[in-house]
Parts: sequence; C-alpha cells; structure tokens
Amino acid sequence: MEDARFTVFILESARKYIDNLSKSEQGAIKADMDAMKFGNFDSVYTKTLNGKIRELIVGRHRVSYFIIRNALYFVRGFPKKSAKTPKKEIEYAEQVYTLMK
Repeated sequence: MEDARFTVFILESARKYIDNLSKSEQGAIKADMDAMKFGNFDSVYTKTLNGKIRELIVGRHRVSYFIIRNALYFVRGFPKKSAKTPKKEIEYAEQVYTLMK
C-alpha cells in the first residue's frame, strides 16, 4: 500500500456539509479526497480561488481547501449555484488559512 503524501484534516463545517449529502455524493467526494491524500491531483478537478485557497470540484459540490506543508485542510463545502465562487467562501477559507499557517 502506498504511503499517504498528505495528512488530511476535514474541518467541522466541511464535514457537516458532506455528511448531509447522499451516500453516492459523499462517496465521490471521499474518493477525490483520498486521491489528493496520496498526491494524485491529476485525477481530481480543482481550481485556484485566491493564492493558496483552492476548491475541489465534485459535480455540483465544492469544497474549499488549502495545503500547509504536508497537510491538506478541507475547510467548507457548498453547492455550486453560480459561475463565481461566493466571496464569503473565499474569505472564510483565507481566515482559516491565516490561523493555521
């Protein structure tokens, strides 16, 4: 078994969002998070939001995240409703990043 490249932290607001999804949606997000844990970013769809803040895109769901050293922090999940990520989601992730770095 391949060793994980990153330690994964799913923060409470991200966990709550994911826990409220259907089992298949939860599974799809978990599979992408697992791929990222092993450094396999080519198999998942992500986008830079602002600086170190990125989002994992799984169907109509988004999960903001960032990386600090060898740790992946999944911050908060939200449904995709428009072309642009809501500014409050980016600002929240930036605040958490500032606290963690």
